[in-house]
Order: sequence, then C-alpha cells, then structure tokens
Amino acid sequence: MSAQYHDPNQRLSTSPPRSDAWMTLFSAWLAITTTSGYAFSVGVYQDIYSREHDTSVISEGWIGATQLFLMLAVSLPAGMQHDSGQFLSLFQVGSIIFVLGLLILMINESAAFYVKFFYMQSILMGVGAGMVYVPFLAVQADLWGHRSTPAMGIASSGLFVGGTVFPIIQEKMLHNGAVFAQSVRVSLLFTFIGLLVAIICYITESDSDASELLQPRPAGEKLTSLKELLTDAPYMCVAIGGLFMNWGIYFAYIYLQPLVLDHGKDQSFAFHIISILSGAAIPGCILSPLAAEKLGTMNLFTASAFCCPVILAWAFFPATSISGVVVFATLFGFFVGAWFSLLPAVFVNMRNSTVRELGTQMGLAFAVGSVAVLTGTPIYSQLLWPTSQWRPIAFSAVAAMTTGAILFLAARQLMVRRMGTQML
Repeated sequence: MSAQYHDPNQRLSTSPPRSDAWMTLFSAWLAITTTSGYAFSVGVYQDIYSREHDTSVISEGWIGATQLFLMLAVSLPAGMQHDSGQFLSLFQVGSIIFVLGLLILMINESAAFYVKFFYMQSILMGVGAGMVYVPFLAVQADLWGHRSTPAMGIASSGLFVGGTVFPIIQEKMLHNGAVFAQSVRVSLLFTFIGLLVAIICYITESDSDASELLQPRPAGEKLTSLKELLTDAPYMCVAIGGLFMNWGIYFAYIYLQPLVLDHGKDQSFAFHIISILSGAAIPGCILSPLAAEKLGTMNLFTASAFCCPVILAWAFFPATSISGVVVFATLFGFFVGAWFSLLPAVFVNMRNSTVRELGTQMGLAFAVGSVAVLTGTPIYSQLLWPTSQWRPIAFSAVAAMTTGAILFLAARQLMVRRMGTQML
C-alpha cells in the first residue's frame, strides 16, 4: 500500500523558537560547506593528480566518482538513523571521519598513489560527508515547518560555497609555490574550524525546545518501511529521475576542467572554472526555493531539471573561448543549484504523514542516485575515447538528464492527481 501524504502547506503546525531554527540552520550551512562542499570540489584535483602522478584524467575520475558515490550512498543509513533520533551522533562521527581523511591525506606523502589519494580521500571523506549531509537537510524540515523549503535552500548552498572556496584556496596556494600537502593543511584548518563552530552552535541550542523534535524515538515505534517507499509511484519517479540526472550533472563537475585545458586555455583559468560553476549555483540555491513558495516547489523543480540538459547540449559546444566557458558555467551552475536545493523540498512535499520520515525518504533516493555517480566514470571514459567530446555530452544531456526531467514531470502529474492541486 502506498504511503499516505498530506497537503504540503499543512506540514507542521508548530515550530520551535526562531533563534533555535536559525542557529541550527547556520550550523547546517557550516557543516555542509566544510564536508560535502569540499567533496563536491573534487574536480579541481583531477589536473593535480594527473600531473604529479603521471596518470590519465580518466583514471583520476574514479577518485571523484567514488567519493561522491559514497557521500550519496551513505545517505540511506544516515537518513534512517536520523529518523531514529541519532542526529547528533551522526554529526559528530561523520565530522571526525571526514577530518581524519583530510589529516591522513596531508601527512601520508610517502604512501603509494592509490593508498594516499584513492582510499583516504574517496572512502573516508565520502563516508564522513554522507553522514552529515542528509541529516542536516532533514532537520530543517523538523525545525522550520512550512518555511522549510527556503531553509533547505540555504543549507544546500553550502555544497556550492565549499565547491567555490576550496578550489580557490588550492589554486592560490599552489600558484604561490606551496606543495600539495601545504594546501591540504590550509583546507584542513578551515574544515576543522568550521565543523567545530557548527558543533558548538548546535550544542548551544540543544537544551532548547527545538531539541524535543530531535530526541530518539520510543523503543518499538515503527518507521516507514523501505517497501512503502519502493511501491509509491510518485516517489520512485523522483528517485529514478534523480538517478538519470546524476548521470548527466556530474560530467561537468568532473571533466569540465580537463576539457578546458584540452582547448588550450590558461591553467589558472581552468582551476577557477570549477569555482565559477559552483559559485553560479549559490544564487540558484537561494532564489529558487524563495520563488517556489509562490510558483510551487515541484513546478520549479521540474522546470530546472529541463533547463539543465538544454544548457549542457547547446552551450557546451560553442564554449571554446573564455567568455563562452564562463557563460556556460554560469547558466549551468545556476540551474544545477536550483535543482539540488529543490530536491529535498520535493520530498517534504511528498513526505509521509508521520513527522520524522524525511531522512529515510531522502536517503533512499540519494542512494539510488549514487549508482549513476559511480557508473558515470566508466561510461564517460568509453564515450570520451579517444578524443570525442560530443558523445559524452549527448549522453549526459539527452539520454540522461532529459530522461530524468521527464520522470519528474510524470511524478508531478501523479502528485496533481493525488493532491488535487497544481501548486505543488
């Protein structure tokens, strides 16, 4: 039997004091910026690894793909634990694992390539970021009630703030003669301070009324089963649509910088293109949830999904000049940011009538999408061989993201029938 849903405009009738919600939102933004945001900037490492270790761009793509795969795959167990009331434990353990990954990456200079970079960065940092990401998004719905869509947008923007700032730090350090370990040391300092402040901010408010929403569930209380979600048609359309979208979106984040270098562009500019791509997503994260309150979350989410493949297909090919690349990165980044920030809010609109199921709903969908992140690298590598760029772009834009957008449209139509309103 499908889960029963309620009107998204009547989610939670009460909210904790506004100061509690704002403090937790600030904590979420800091935590996501310094963990998932750092993981999301992995494209900037591609050129560093290939130059220092004389390996191919395709081989290096596995590092970023595995890291992003684990960040999303861990979302399911992390989301389920959040729904059980283990939010603070997830936050603390995930932060420690992430910092440990950065620490070992910094000090283990003599290790072999796959031990130093692949295992340490991909596994530890991916798992640590995943334990923080979904719980901090889900907690916003618990605390903000009917204003959770803008709150989730602000929290999600941390993903792209980190993806903007950390590549700039790496580029400036390396450009000024620093070795790789020194640049990682600076990133580690920012990450450690950010996570420490985030933990302090959250614990400071943990004695308030807001903490009542985050207490562990009573023993024996039933959570929504995965079977209920797997048999719910609109939910599965969104989850599978996310799988197809991830096949397309991450191509730009992993391979845009190497492709820019292949066009003969300046190496400093190539370093900054990931920051431009992520920086353009920040206003998308902030503005689209605000507009969604008037236009409908599902409506704007679906429209953003259709814009992404159009921009990738039509703007990437003429983006051979610096101005063309910047225009492409700005447009694509904005709508990617809109899509990312509205995805959690879509699950709030579809959430089960029980109050604390959002972590499981988001976690399962993100875990499904993680398959695309991992399998995208071998697909791109085959399509790129030997030098063809149009084939992976055609796959990403047409076969992947357009299919995902169509599935989102189908989910919207199913929800219109269920809810009896066009304002979703």
